[in-house]
Amino acid sequence: MNQSTVNAAGSRPMPRTFRFKLNSVALLPAIVVLVIVGSFANEAFLLPANLITILQQSSILALLVLAESLVLITGKFDLSLESTVGLAPMIGGWLITSTAIGGSGLMLNPYLAIGITLLVGVLIGAFNGFLIVRLGLNAFIVTLSMLILLRGITLGLSSGKTFYGLPPEFTYLGSAVWFGIPASIWICGVLFVLGSLFMRYHRFGRAIYAIGGNAEAARAAGIRVERVTLIVFVVASLLAALAGLMLSGRLGAITAQQGSNLIFTTFAAAVIGGISLNGGKGSLVGALTGVLLLGIVTNILTLSQIASFWIDATFGAIILIAQSIVRITGGERSQS
Repeated sequence: MNQSTVNAAGSRPMPRTFRFKLNSVALLPAIVVLVIVGSFANEAFLLPANLITILQQSSILALLVLAESLVLITGKFDLSLESTVGLAPMIGGWLITSTAIGGSGLMLNPYLAIGITLLVGVLIGAFNGFLIVRLGLNAFIVTLSMLILLRGITLGLSSGKTFYGLPPEFTYLGSAVWFGIPASIWICGVLFVLGSLFMRYHRFGRAIYAIGGNAEAARAAGIRVERVTLIVFVVASLLAALAGLMLSGRLGAITAQQGSNLIFTTFAAAVIGGISLNGGKGSLVGALTGVLLLGIVTNILTLSQIASFWIDATFGAIILIAQSIVRITGGERSQS
């Protein structure tokens, strides 16, 4: 046995696979503690209806975290996802509503409007990817500009109004219940399972990690870095459009401010879930535990009638604590 196979204490290092699994569930003890605290804080916390509410309200955030995590693992990030949540369904809603409520009056087929909603997400992601990957522009500047631009288009298209009276086909994914559980929870769960398996076992998923770890080394290994990164941006925006569609269905309307400020919570969940801002590290399972932790914290504080601005402050504190723990325990130093 050579010296590189043992640590300072003379024992074998922890297997990489075991470390990966351990990091993915690192937040589970904190989640368990929060559940116990919640049960004492309010007797309604453990009621099945409340637990389902936590999962349903977290499903929209979860899809955005899934989207952002894919981008972060490549070593990039996308600030415009929250605006895609608003604009994509707004365009779909505008096409199927009457002029009486600010719509186009075209009364488009709802299923076609759903397709257009998802297509808008694809086009936004493709445009972001083109500017960042093909033209080499800074991801922060591009996606920040797109966040502002898309939000402006949403407000302009709706004239600040809320589109209501949407057809049931358009709101189905956000309002349907399958086997006693909201469809949005099923959809989110399936996407996370498939995404986790894909990232872990498919060569494309492994390529995403390789690019985030070292793009030049990945390119030297034959990975088409630009193509993979562009696809990731497209998939992320598509997921954001789907999240917007589900949110509209749950609310039964599309508001002009839909998705506002979601990107901050999205980054919070991803970061405390172990997704590295430097790229190449983190798991989707870990990101999902970050979503659940924030969802439980929000629910506990809401049941305790804590003002919303304190909830935002709590999220900020959680991010700082999580990053400090990672650094103290030997984690990587931020490159920013």
